Amino acid sequence: MLDDPEDLGGRGRTTVVRVRVAQNPFSQARTLVIKALPVDEEPHAFHREIAAYKYATTLPTQSRPGPQIIASDADARVLVLSDLGHGRSMSELLTGRDVTEAVHAVSAWGQALGRMHAATFGGESDFRALLRRGSNRAEEVNVLREQAVRAFSLFDGALRALDVPVPPRVTGMLANACDLFTEGEHRAFSTSDIGPENILINGGGVQFMDYEWGGFRDAILDVAYSQVTCSSALSTIDPAVRERLEEAMVDAWRAEVSLIWPALSNRRVLARRLLAARLLWVWLSTVWMLPLDGLQPTVADIVEAGFAETSELTVAGASSSRANGHLHDLALYTSDPRVLVTRWADLASAASRADDAVLSATAVRLGAALTRDWLT
Repeated sequence: MLDDPEDLGGRGRTTVVRVRVAQNPFSQARTLVIKALPVDEEPHAFHREIAAYKYATTLPTQSRPGPQIIASDADARVLVLSDLGHGRSMSELLTGRDVTEAVHAVSAWGQALGRMHAATFGGESDFRALLRRGSNRAEEVNVLREQAVRAFSLFDGALRALDVPVPPRVTGMLANACDLFTEGEHRAFSTSDIGPENILINGGGVQFMDYEWGGFRDAILDVAYSQVTCSSALSTIDPAVRERLEEAMVDAWRAEVSLIWPALSNRRVLARRLLAARLLWVWLSTVWMLPLDGLQPTVADIVEAGFAETSELTVAGASSSRANGHLHDLALYTSDPRVLVTRWADLASAASRADDAVLSATAVRLGAALTRDWLT
């Protein structure tokens, strides 16, 4: 018997509740989390989410990124998950006044991410088997990859429209970063949206909360995503402090993966690989704010207008209405131009520290162009 339902919120039309399960002859009383989607939601994406939870549940406890799957019903669009209980969100810890506490939090974030990557390196075939078992088309569902490829196709034209020079090497970096969704030397499991809003810290450590678009990709994408979304949460804090927190996170991650990827123990090598992935995430979040022609609204416009998820309008290459409706739930997404300008400034600083003058200059110019168009 289920009792005491507690609404935990949810993305879009998703319902997430905590329920209490009464004691019975087979188990003690406990709480579970039930996630339910409308039955008209796209089924293949839901099969991918089920596969992600199933795969993660098979991992050793110390490497498991979050909740375990208890049961699922693909036809009814229902997931039953273990309850992680209460804790503090990473967002709360990062926006507090205690810098030492924030350093410890981001170090734990990097460590948990590294443990997940180290434990899942080489496991992609097992994940793909779970995908095929649920739906033959589930492997095709990779919304962020589609968004990234579309964003890349717009890069040169958008920069020219902003009167920003387009160095071929920077375009090449962006192309290489797009390939990290399907290729790369460091492929490992990712829960995908690993920003502060989706991280809980409790007695069990760091817990990644949402596997909606989970799957395998190059781990460098995850670390760069963490850098970008972490810095966004800290956008009002002194840049030197943001840099310190980023370094603490990356150092903790590198310590966990150095045995399987020894080349990344070299700080310079890692920094340069992270730059390309970071460029991708910063550019993608910028594309979601740019009006790319005279007719097409930005994702921010759609969110502000309460755009119906059932609409057929395509935004920045989104392949489905579900993607359009859910993009604004990503930790990467922002409708605040000041956050985007700060992301470009942080990318310029990171490129400068890595002795990449070309990328640094491009980021500075693009940030200045956005400031001119949006903030003056």
